[in-house]
Amino acid sequence: MHDAVTALIARDRPVARDDFHSLWDALHDGRLRRGESAALLASLSTRTPGRATLTALLDSLAERRPPAGEPFTGAVNIVGTGGGPPTLNLSTAAAFVAAAAGTPVVKSGSRAHTSRLGSVDLLRRLGVVPTSSHEETHETLARFGLAFTGSSVYPAEIALLARSVLPLDFRPLARFVNTFGPFLADVPADAQLTGVSDARLVTGVRQAAEHVSRRTGRTVWLCTNEAGADELLGFAPNLVRTYEDGAEDDFVLAPARFGLRPGALADLAPGADPVAGFRALLAGEGHPAAEDTVCLNAAALAVAARVTGDWHEAVRAARAAIGDGSALALVDRLRGRTAVAA
Repeated sequence: MHDAVTALIARDRPVARDDFHSLWDALHDGRLRRGESAALLASLSTRTPGRATLTALLDSLAERRPPAGEPFTGAVNIVGTGGGPPTLNLSTAAAFVAAAAGTPVVKSGSRAHTSRLGSVDLLRRLGVVPTSSHEETHETLARFGLAFTGSSVYPAEIALLARSVLPLDFRPLARFVNTFGPFLADVPADAQLTGVSDARLVTGVRQAAEHVSRRTGRTVWLCTNEAGADELLGFAPNLVRTYEDGAEDDFVLAPARFGLRPGALADLAPGADPVAGFRALLAGEGHPAAEDTVCLNAAALAVAARVTGDWHEAVRAARAAIGDGSALALVDRLRGRTAVAA
């Protein structure tokens, strides 16, 4: 068994970056056996590795990716760790609303692992195809102010690991990939908003956020709440931890400050037809608590990206993007991009 896998299982020493490089070389060369790949994923997903091992792992994957080029000035990514209560695709809705309100958004995401419909699944059913290259992402951002990235932003090793465990189902083994996916994606953004659903994982995610912020210069906001949602909630207090210029800070975001309406998790449920429910939400026909939650997340994107420092103004702009139809119209404009590309 590869030394890196043995060390991850035993937890008797940190795994160095060179050890991970050797592991990835073996994976690319087909020398990593199925059992080793499964053991690697199971070990990472069972218990988050310590700081030294985690940062070595993140760096080893970052060094193997082709560079994304310069960030798109002022762009922000919204992506959660997955898990938590089943809801509408709130972060995807917030991306459309924020972009329609004037904040450039590049959103990474994945297919569903624990939810009914992941962001990639939803987008395909809406007729919006994610970008397939860094160049296409930049072009789409420049034209529409919004781009959804595909698998090209993730290290190739993730897909190789998924294939290497076949015929085993990758999804039960992929908890680590889901949780730390927001810090594995290489997107052209200056800022990132990431919700963390599982309180047991907060320590490891904070370490990853701090490390990635220092390495890339990206502003990272992590949000948590007692309900365990991986987005900001519009009807409950949210703790936001920020990582910027090597400094860590935090604040409590209380929705009542902005006149947001009361609600409950049940108000955010996807319903029988998640796609119809999503379009209704962007059309201003969703539950008030769901609309307020989307507006709060869209406002956070504007503030994190420094489009504005006024939360009240950001919430009003998000409401206007829903009320005047521009958020829903952006869905159809992106569908048009897909049709032209085809």
